[in-house]
Amino acid sequence: MTKKRIIVFSDLDGTLLDHETYDWSPARPALEVMKKQGIPLILASSKTAAEIAPLRAAMGFDACPAIVENGAGLLESGAAPDAAGEYVKLRAALDALPAALRAPFTGFGDLDVAEVAALTGLPQSNAALAKARGFSEPGVWNTDMAKAHGVTEADFFAALADMGIRARMGGRYLTLSFGATKADRMAQIAAQYGADTMIALGDAPNDSEMLAAADIAVVISNPHGAPLPDLPKNEARRTIISQKAGPSGWNAVMLGLTSEQDEQ
Repeated sequence: MTKKRIIVFSDLDGTLLDHETYDWSPARPALEVMKKQGIPLILASSKTAAEIAPLRAAMGFDACPAIVENGAGLLESGAAPDAAGEYVKLRAALDALPAALRAPFTGFGDLDVAEVAALTGLPQSNAALAKARGFSEPGVWNTDMAKAHGVTEADFFAALADMGIRARMGGRYLTLSFGATKADRMAQIAAQYGADTMIALGDAPNDSEMLAAADIAVVISNPHGAPLPDLPKNEARRTIISQKAGPSGWNAVMLGLTSEQDEQ
């Protein structure tokens, strides 16, 4: 029996990182097994390259590329973050919207570092990395303000779509970008590694396409009220729902899957 060559794509917030503390240490046992088995880990998140680079290095997967800002950009293996000009174009398009549509949306670019820290719960040093954007703009939509201006979120999405901007809801924020999705990057990276089995792990609606594109989709339980990813039926895809949330659930599922890999 030919041993499968697997590659793992993982969301961060609420999946490999604890939703509240951003701690990934409960997943350390599974990560160590993956290193021993030579299984690549591709971090795939709405986070910026500046945020992901130190996490990737701390986890010991600096030799792997990462999918940043929900697929709008890539951080190549071993590379340092390099901000791109697409974010400037995105912010200009956002600010060109009619005032009634623009007012209810508050993006990270509208906030200073202290305000991003307050919004996210991050230390200010990490909040500064979250503001170092190259490809996308996360933020929040104020429904009460939208009602006061006589507009809806659907109106906002339609106006953005006319400018080629995609709006996607994640576990915490509404993120805007011109770019590709996490799923768009997966086959490209898997081909680079010669992998024939893609495992993807995520906990939020913006992970749906990534999970749907995987051979093994792992939905990490989310106790925070956000809807779980809704996946189209596919008999060829194996779907697993973790019993535990966050990195503890990630660890339990990946220990099981790497054990299966070891038995082949």
